Parts: sequence; C-alpha cells; structure tokens
Amino acid sequence: MVDMARPFRSVLYIPGSKARALEKARSLPADAIIFDLEDAVAPEEKCTARALLADTLTSGAFGARTVLVRVNGLETDWGEADLRAAADMAVDGILLPKVNRPADVNAAGAVVAATPFWAMIETAEGVLNAPAIANHPRIAGFVLGTNDLLKELGAAPLPGRGPLATALQTALLAARAAGIVCIDGVYNAFRDEAGLRAECEAGRDLGMDGKSLIHPAQVEIANAVFAPSGDDIEAAGRVIAAHEAALAKGEGVAVLDGRIVENLHVETANRVLAKARAIAEAQA
Repeated sequence: MVDMARPFRSVLYIPGSKARALEKARSLPADAIIFDLEDAVAPEEKCTARALLADTLTSGAFGARTVLVRVNGLETDWGEADLRAAADMAVDGILLPKVNRPADVNAAGAVVAATPFWAMIETAEGVLNAPAIANHPRIAGFVLGTNDLLKELGAAPLPGRGPLATALQTALLAARAAGIVCIDGVYNAFRDEAGLRAECEAGRDLGMDGKSLIHPAQVEIANAVFAPSGDDIEAAGRVIAAHEAALAKGEGVAVLDGRIVENLHVETANRVLAKARAIAEAQA
C-alpha cells in the first residue's frame, strides 16, 4: 500500500499520446504523475498511446515521483489491453476510471494480479459506495473526478464548490477511515492562479492530500499550498517540545500558549514534520 507520509501535493495528468509531454514530465516538480490513456487520448490514438507509454515507463525513469496510469474502462474496446500493458510498466499503481462499486475493482483484479489500484470517484454511485471501495484490499487511493460528478449531478460549477460538498466530504471520510490517499479534483481554469490557489487552500483545509492538475503551470501553486509552511513546522516542533517537557516533569498534559496539548495534538504535529521531511527528501 501507499506510504501516507509520501507527498501527493501535486498530481499532474499527462496525455499518454504526447511524446513531448511525456519527455517533459521527467523534469516537472510534481509529486505524482497520472499518465492518461483515457479522457486525454482520442479514440484513434488509444493503441498508439498505449505502446508509447509502455516504451516511456522504464524502470526509474521518473525518479521519486509516484507514477500512475489511468486506463480506459473494461467496458470499452481498450480497457483490458490497457490493464495488461500497464501491469508490465514501471508504475506505482493503475488508476481505474468511474469506479462505482467494489465489483468494478474485482473485475480489474481478474486481469491484473498484483499492481495496486487507485479509484476515480466520479459518479453518484461511486460516492455512495466510497466506503466499500476504499476498504477493498487492492485500492491504494482515490482521485476525485469533480467534472464528471458535476455533470452527473446536474450541478453548477460554482466558486467554493458548494454543490459538491457532500460528495467531497463523503469520499474523503471513506478514504480516511480506510487509511488511503485522497486527491482532490482538477481546477479547469489553468491560467487563473488566484482561483487555483483558493481551491487548493479549500481542499487542503478540508483534509485532501493534494490536488490533481491539468497543466504544468499549476504545479508550483499546489506544491506551495499543500506543503507545511515554515510557521506550521515551527508550531509542530513547539507542540512536541511542550509535550516532552510535560512528560519529563511527570505531567500528563502540557499547556502551550494557553492551550491544552494532548496526545492527538502531538500525533498531528508529528505528521506535519513527517510530511515536511518527505518533501525535503523528494526534492534532494
């Protein structure tokens, strides 16, 4: 399964049919890359893209980044061949589109025996079945497909994403209960830096692990927003120090800046520091 300390601040979609984009992806500072054989590839290019991606994804080609391949669904003409090809690539997981129920994961598992699966949660049925999907032993993470969710719900794409609040929180709750990664959906206006930052901040504050992205220009903002700030790191260190000082005095509870510090606050602080270390190591 996935190391939860591993950074997933920026998860960038790259079309599997574009050789130049595949080459450029090697140097991008994204934490994870989704090489896409589904929505980003035209029907007439599907088979060519699959072969190109197989040639590109050689062992170690993308360093410390998490590498996923989004395949076409098994109900399409390309899905089974995509799964078999992706299983032979140097990837960390296969991203399954439109996962509605655990049976969809089972069907993919009948084709691919070992590679971890990630699930696109992008339908009403998928959201309602998110807990069962998240608890499937082959699932390592969720990626939210907010565009498809808006379409299926008939909801408006409003700033703040109020119409999607229930779906976002349901998927996140399911992921957290199962101990898997949950990646927020894309922000379509890739030139709108202020809008992207606001949506990244909202996703971070909700508890998402990172943001899926459609353009390399979005990576820097996502990386900055989803990384612990200097103030966050300093505050975490103070929490841990206060707790350790209280224990050394034989006290069960510490007080820092007028607030009680309990074990749960120490656990949160340790997660902040672990994430900061993981980011630093990935960038080294």
